[in-house]
Amino acid sequence: MAQVHAYTNKLLHEDSPYLQQHAHNPVNWYPWSDEAFAKAKKEHKLIFLSIGYSTCHWCHVMERESFENEAVAKLLNKDYVSIKVDREEYPHIDRHYQDVFMLMHRRGGGWPLTIVMTPERKVFYSATYLPPDNRYGRAGLMGMLQVLDDAFKNKPDDVAKSATSIETAIKRYESEEQTTTPIALDLSIADTFVQSIQSQYDNKFKGIGTSPKFPHATTLDTLLDIYRITHNKQALTMATEALTAMRRGGIYDQIEGGFYRYSVDEMWMIPHFEKMLYTNAELLQTYANAYAITKDEDFKTVIKETIENISERFEKEGVYYSASDADSDGKEGKYFVFDYKQSLKDLIDGGFTKEDAKAILTYYSIYPEGNFEHKQTNPYLSGLDTPKNLAKGKKILRANRAKKNYAFIDHKIQTSWNSLFISGLFQAGKYVEQSYNTKAKVSLKSVLKHLYIDGELYHQVILGKKPKVKGYLEDYAFLIAALLQSYEASYDNHDLELAKTLSDKAVMKFYQNGTWYMSDDAFKAKASLYDASYRSALAVMLENLFKIDILSDNLKLHDFAQKALKSQLHDVNNAPSQFPYALKVYLQSLLSNVVIKTTKENLLAHKKALNAIKYPYTLTKATKDKKFLACKIDSCFAIDKNLSKVIKKIEER
Repeated sequence: MAQVHAYTNKLLHEDSPYLQQHAHNPVNWYPWSDEAFAKAKKEHKLIFLSIGYSTCHWCHVMERESFENEAVAKLLNKDYVSIKVDREEYPHIDRHYQDVFMLMHRRGGGWPLTIVMTPERKVFYSATYLPPDNRYGRAGLMGMLQVLDDAFKNKPDDVAKSATSIETAIKRYESEEQTTTPIALDLSIADTFVQSIQSQYDNKFKGIGTSPKFPHATTLDTLLDIYRITHNKQALTMATEALTAMRRGGIYDQIEGGFYRYSVDEMWMIPHFEKMLYTNAELLQTYANAYAITKDEDFKTVIKETIENISERFEKEGVYYSASDADSDGKEGKYFVFDYKQSLKDLIDGGFTKEDAKAILTYYSIYPEGNFEHKQTNPYLSGLDTPKNLAKGKKILRANRAKKNYAFIDHKIQTSWNSLFISGLFQAGKYVEQSYNTKAKVSLKSVLKHLYIDGELYHQVILGKKPKVKGYLEDYAFLIAALLQSYEASYDNHDLELAKTLSDKAVMKFYQNGTWYMSDDAFKAKASLYDASYRSALAVMLENLFKIDILSDNLKLHDFAQKALKSQLHDVNNAPSQFPYALKVYLQSLLSNVVIKTTKENLLAHKKALNAIKYPYTLTKATKDKKFLACKIDSCFAIDKNLSKVIKKIEER
């Protein structure tokens, strides 16, 4: 490889597809390592840290403009030790420096994240995307590199003062004491949450916020829970309107199924075209929950098409790749968009009359003027009646796409994101189509085969290689959640026992002196209840503990989970809309999970009735009891051989 490429750096031997993308940059990149930090100290050089991921559009742009630029590389190689980090490989490192960026700029960061540190690893500069020269109202990278290096060499006291000030702020933020005094929250927090979401809700185009507009799956899911508990119609309306708008919009791949990561506009028309496994996993669960309430056939279609698309594009040996790129052949959205003239010709060549072909293009809002670059169109539903032979037309449009190269796919297999998708399959199996449970079981078995080795859980693997990075809190939390769903799908006791084993290990690894951490390695980053790109691993872990305690009749574990949750509730109380999954977990702890106990045969025979229970925090457990028992953690409140009477008691609560 070194003979083929003009440049090769130390990323060449890394497994990460993102780091591999930069292995032949002229920049002398190092992976995150002791070697890199030792070099910075020994040579008294600044550290240039760049964090991104393989399917990140602006990461690609910055690479093309700067990291493949020999003039930029010359500056970096002379004055800096340059380190590349894959945020998906080291989420705790990314989270820490995203927090640093937020503290420095009072706004959220993103990718690529650019950090400059002293040789002692003290941050004194942060940014996201930087062009090579001054443009777009942004400082250029080349000028910035020279200014920072000049300050470091000629004004060391100023740099040290700035770095120390930032370090102090970071330590203050990270060492904020968790309250040990229980907060007197009650069910009114649900109404506060709904009101908060209403204040951010887009009544015109639906959904939460303006542009860029994200799906906010966990927020919509919590709104659905609140509706099932309190019958708050506003909660249901906002959730279902947003889900319908996304299903009809351009954030949804109308031709192949599956969701893009977000919409760049408030109308859901033009997406950022990358498809993330976690985005589709979370939306799969939310649409399944919405279908359980509404029986909306459009939601069912979304679930079916999303599973088909992710299975076709991402599945290998029962597990799932992490993401696909927005770019194809170096152009954003190239694979996904349509040219009107070519599409019209393809439909007519496929047997449609010109009039019928135009009707199909109009249905998908594909017009001559386009809605994307170069008069290309990203399809979204026009709202008009379904034209004749739509399925045939859709097949032709898909074949039109297939003439182009598909976007790059990151082949990492991550425990956390795979587990999220498996949970989505189980939720679809519960409410939509039972066969999805079988698919989920196969995938769960494959995840354990590839990533749970000799009692050690790993974070990720490239198929055919050995995993290296040990599991984080998110890997344990999301896998345990999937195992608990697997148990309720078939009542295989092995699933429950493994969930307990992993839960005990997670507490031991990540809970230290009253604080939860994202990892148990040398880089300490506190876990938070905040839902960032996807649901909080800590919130899911606490939910797991509440489920395991009632399935195991473990009062000690229940008390531990209650205290661990209450110590974090000040944040939820102050800004509930930022902690939707944590609020869902709090509602479980407040109202109590309920477990229905009876024989395995009874449970399997009454699946339809059990799945139709409106109370969202109902679990089931196989026991030797011939009758049906409904129990909280400390007592049973209903027992009857007639399940409908027991369900009525649960709903009355």
